[in-house]
Amino acid sequence: MAPDSGPGRTDPAERLLHRDEAVLILDKPAGLPVHAGPRGGASIEDWLPALAFGKRRLPQPAHRLDQDTAGCLVLGRTKPALAALGALFAEGRAAKTYWAVVRGGPAADSGTVDAPLLKRSTAREGWWMAVDPAGQPARTRWRVLGRGPGLAWLELRPRTGRTHQIRVHCAHLGCPILGDARYGGGEGRMHLLARAIALPLDPPVSATAPPPPHMREALATCGWRP
Repeated sequence: MAPDSGPGRTDPAERLLHRDEAVLILDKPAGLPVHAGPRGGASIEDWLPALAFGKRRLPQPAHRLDQDTAGCLVLGRTKPALAALGALFAEGRAAKTYWAVVRGGPAADSGTVDAPLLKRSTAREGWWMAVDPAGQPARTRWRVLGRGPGLAWLELRPRTGRTHQIRVHCAHLGCPILGDARYGGGEGRMHLLARAIALPLDPPVSATAPPPPHMREALATCGWRP
């Protein structure tokens, strides 16, 4: 799937949400993986030279976002910064906020999903994450920000950082993310945005990403206004 760059947003430097001597926060486009896969292809790695800004060391991602997830991606510009960021993410101290447009919607207006996740795979279907008591603990707080015909706009705050956590937890709620074919959200582009991040560094660092173009119509249906 081609990256969703939006008008005037093809230059990596123009997609920066935050820049200091140690940390960059990039508005990653949907459809562009963070790392090139075994088959190669375009990825955020191709953008790193343009984001060096004179430093000899290229910045490096401090965490991952799924290929089809848009929004806040944190990069470290130095070895100490990357180590500090890695510790924040590993210890769950990076405060992450996501927006999703989901099919249907939860009956309540807020709540918490506490459902462990386990990786499964078959030769035919590849791998996926499933709710399973034998899996790793996974917890997500959520609240409804708006509703539309057949849709809901959710804010989600993961308290753990499991693979596909937001996607599986939305499906577990009975309202898979729009466009998430793997977990029941149907075909099309996935409507998931890493909306904001807050890092307890010294000084603190935070950023907020705008909704990508492909999410705006569904968000507007649920009451979002630019």
